[in-house]
Amino acid sequence: MPLLNLKSLEMRIPQTTQTAVMVIGGAEDKVHGREILRTFFNRSGANDAHIAIIPSASREPAIIGSRYIRIFEEMGAKKIENLDIRERKDCDDSYTQASLEACTGIFLTGGDQLRLCGVLAETPVMDIIRRRIKKGEITLAGTSAGAAVMGHHMIAGGGSGESPNRSLVEMATGLGFIPEVIVDQHFHNRNRMGRLVSAIASHPDRLGIGIDEDTCAMLERDGWLQVLGKGTVTIVDPSKVTHTNEPHVGATEPLTVHNLRLHILSHGDRFHLYRRTALPSEYRYSS
Repeated sequence: MPLLNLKSLEMRIPQTTQTAVMVIGGAEDKVHGREILRTFFNRSGANDAHIAIIPSASREPAIIGSRYIRIFEEMGAKKIENLDIRERKDCDDSYTQASLEACTGIFLTGGDQLRLCGVLAETPVMDIIRRRIKKGEITLAGTSAGAAVMGHHMIAGGGSGESPNRSLVEMATGLGFIPEVIVDQHFHNRNRMGRLVSAIASHPDRLGIGIDEDTCAMLERDGWLQVLGKGTVTIVDPSKVTHTNEPHVGATEPLTVHNLRLHILSHGDRFHLYRRTALPSEYRYSS
């Protein structure tokens, strides 16, 4: 794209909203600069933040929840609650629902994305979270398994390091906070390009987002996604695909995908989820 067009595009970008949806690739820095966690803290209200941690994906929810409680306490959050939702019936709890109605930020921890969906899907808790995201009242963050559940179609498991094929990826239904995308996490760290391409070949109406560790794709309410952290966010865009053999080959046969668009984004780069437009970091606007 010519430089002039980039500049004019930048001029049309509205200022970012305070709330956002933060999709984290896992293993985010919890010790040193804590850039991603601090951004979540700030977007949730900083010292006025009321943060609700949902560790339902973890086998040790009390332990993982207490770890994030300590981090956000050290940052100075006004109130932090660990909502230990282990079974679907816990979503009917009036205290849990009141906490989610009052909080300014919700953090979904890592673990098993199937467990997380099994506990939260189609519950009063999900109704509250969806409504408050839609109104722009909260910042939502999910790391690792908490990131995987963001799309309507979810990568539930699979292999790595192979050529794309249908057997490489196991799909399930996610929580659909960002229904247009399919997210894969620990992306380049675990060599998962093949399985994300395999997922997108089966669902060409979606956008693939592969997020490295200690990296975040932060989605603003205006549709712009911004990259934070040390790694990259890989965008797999099938909107211009001219041919794929996906419907016609066996599960273990290699996939053919022609004219697949790929973007590799690093810290400060932006991508518009609906316009499918990339904007390099030197044209970023202050947030």
